[in-house]
Amino acid sequence: MNSERKVPEIQVGILSGEEIFFTLNGPFQTTGHSPAIEGRCRAFCSDNKIWVENDAGKVEGMSEHIFSPYNEKTASFTVHSVIIGVNFHWERSEDQVFRGKLRLIIEDNKITLVNILSVEEYLVSVISSEMSATSSEELLKTHAVISRGWLLAQMNKRGILSRGTERYNACFITGDEIVKWYDREDHINYDVCADDHCQRYQGITRASTPSVEKAISETSGEVLTFNGIICDTRYYKCCGGVSELFENVWEPVNHPYIRSIIDNDRMPEGYNINLKDEINAKLWITGNPEAFCNSTDKKVLTQVLNDYDQETNDFFRWKVKYSQADLSDIVKARTGIDFGIVTDLIPLERGVSGRIKRLRIEGSEKTMIIGKELEIRKALSRTHLYSSCFFVEKLSDKSSVLFTLNGAGWGHGVGLCQIGAAVMGSKGYKYQEILMHYFRDALLERRY
Repeated sequence: MNSERKVPEIQVGILSGEEIFFTLNGPFQTTGHSPAIEGRCRAFCSDNKIWVENDAGKVEGMSEHIFSPYNEKTASFTVHSVIIGVNFHWERSEDQVFRGKLRLIIEDNKITLVNILSVEEYLVSVISSEMSATSSEELLKTHAVISRGWLLAQMNKRGILSRGTERYNACFITGDEIVKWYDREDHINYDVCADDHCQRYQGITRASTPSVEKAISETSGEVLTFNGIICDTRYYKCCGGVSELFENVWEPVNHPYIRSIIDNDRMPEGYNINLKDEINAKLWITGNPEAFCNSTDKKVLTQVLNDYDQETNDFFRWKVKYSQADLSDIVKARTGIDFGIVTDLIPLERGVSGRIKRLRIEGSEKTMIIGKELEIRKALSRTHLYSSCFFVEKLSDKSSVLFTLNGAGWGHGVGLCQIGAAVMGSKGYKYQEILMHYFRDALLERRY
């Protein structure tokens, strides 16, 4: 390890609101306020300043506050009523406990609470939040490397964008088409958020284990690189058998280490895996091909699926049914566009995994094309569809129309398949082998 390189710090956005309640579990100090502060606090905005009050009094209003613990090893703070799983089917509120510094800033006339801590401390929580802390050693090490790499790649990207002269644009709209993708560029005042939009980070709320800490320690500073640059190591729950290309989900940039990967150690028999083709995609989605992520092994699945994730039973192959009226209401509510009565959903372009990149929504009042992957998933569900890898069956009678979406996979499909990686770990693959399965021609390097 290069002892001269310091472990970097990260800033994580936890939640925003017109007022925020938190409890300082131990003495903290803050700028412009000399006495130690602890206990339950309320933060609120007034005159474009943030004020903090508790039983001991009020902290002077400032545009920003940073609360630093007197003892970083023992002190923590609790943030009350944090929303997790935003817009997902298992969205809920919970109190969460964090270590490190607490930062309060103003964004869009609201207060945003940010946690500042070291990357390695952050990773201990991410690994325990993204999956079970009792996962296999090889899966924990695998996830430590990709979570670290993704984070550092985003921090580098934020720096590049902040130095650029042009505004980053993730949305393109014409008269009949909307193309939009969702990435961490939404965050300009901190590095990443704490929810699925970036990486799940729930502080020390999720119980960690010695195995997690060992995996973080033994891979400390390790990332995947390509041509000397830290790889943008994305991940998701289940690819459905084939992974997707980065440029089909986010900005049109090709990363050579992210390819279309068959999630198996051999080609599945009986399928044409040119899934850009509509006929091949339908046969693939209705089939049951062998794949690492095609597993019903509860012991393996609980390594990846936390308690709320286990509320999702079907992920490798799934179906969603809508009446015509219900689908029309959902599309209008989720897109803000009045299509009238939705009459058809027509895939115009698929990616290499069969995920739809461009979908035409036809209605009695309006017809439009939408993309990319997540925009499609958001438009066709009150929360999110599991993926955009689906085909539509339409059953009509004299009085009604029923739309059935037959789908495959859970998530965007780019990079590492978490369930596939868990199965590989259970089969005896080492974490280096798992990484190289999903990220071809990348190198494993220790950066600090």
